[in-house]
Amino acid sequence: MDKNLKVQGFVLLDVDVVALNNAGKATTSNFDNAVATKTIYKNGKSYVYVSGQAWRFWWRDSLQKNIGWKLSPVIRDNKIAYTNANPIEYADDDVFGYMRAASEETIDDKGKKKNTNITVTRVSPLKNSAIVSASSVRPVENWSSMARQDGDSVPYGKQEYSAIMKGMFSLDLNMIGTFSNYNKTGYQNLSDKLKEEAIEKGAVEIDDEYVENQKLIQLPLTLRCERAIDTIKALKNISGGAMQTNNMGDVTPKFIVLATTNTGNHPFSHIVKSRGDRDEAAVLNIEGLSEVLNDYKDNFVGKVFIGKRAGFFDDDSDALSELQTKFNGLVVYGSVNDMIDEFCEQIKNQME
Repeated sequence: MDKNLKVQGFVLLDVDVVALNNAGKATTSNFDNAVATKTIYKNGKSYVYVSGQAWRFWWRDSLQKNIGWKLSPVIRDNKIAYTNANPIEYADDDVFGYMRAASEETIDDKGKKKNTNITVTRVSPLKNSAIVSASSVRPVENWSSMARQDGDSVPYGKQEYSAIMKGMFSLDLNMIGTFSNYNKTGYQNLSDKLKEEAIEKGAVEIDDEYVENQKLIQLPLTLRCERAIDTIKALKNISGGAMQTNNMGDVTPKFIVLATTNTGNHPFSHIVKSRGDRDEAAVLNIEGLSEVLNDYKDNFVGKVFIGKRAGFFDDDSDALSELQTKFNGLVVYGSVNDMIDEFCEQIKNQME
């Protein structure tokens, strides 16, 4: 396995009349109990978005419900909360990272038990952007009402929108199932007790190539590979978002690009653009995608997989097929789920 492999993913969602991530009380509404959706401004224009944290929540939920992951339990202590911070037992602690201040029972030189304070942290191997509309969007406020057979109805306002939305993520294949436990901020992934448990369960110590005279603890290859593939395949059935009772939206990718690179740089951020007088129409930037494939061809490890759902951006189908011909041997083009499956087979081979 190469020493610096990163999965780089880019997705487009297509949603209608949704309110996927709300921002609390709407301050500009005439309703006392109106809810605003999350919006942000760029170049004087409004864009709706889903926070990166919300996307990660959907992702975790999909891994639990569709893949069968047992999620790390959340521990609440006064006003703080943290997971179990055990990446050996819980795959989501491994993939999504954690920080926990805890104590561990140890035996001193005199054979007496004592509690030792220990803080463990892990930078997440999975990094993701917010999901933001690819073009300018003006949410509309509509009113709804809570109404039953008896009594007066209670009206309330909510913001809704339709949009094509884009998101990016990166997954460090070398980090999955690989931990350090030396005393340095960000590098104390495991306590000594967890390190021992990991080795008992088949983990091995390997040299840390970036830090002299330090060892890393690495889980068996089959388990690391399984966790990486599960994380990517969860996108096929990911679901979530606010207001799903009345404003259900499909948040699975309608367009996806998946590639393995030998650098941490994410090259696909500008392969969709907006057009029109108000920049309110999103279009694929085929020229930009072609440029990225050419400029970064030396950084791609294996093939680049491009998936598109039929019925979405159909006018670009021929152009995407031409990319496959133009970059013969580099680009594979097909349906979203097929491309996810084929890409997972590629990273399975790459991690061996």
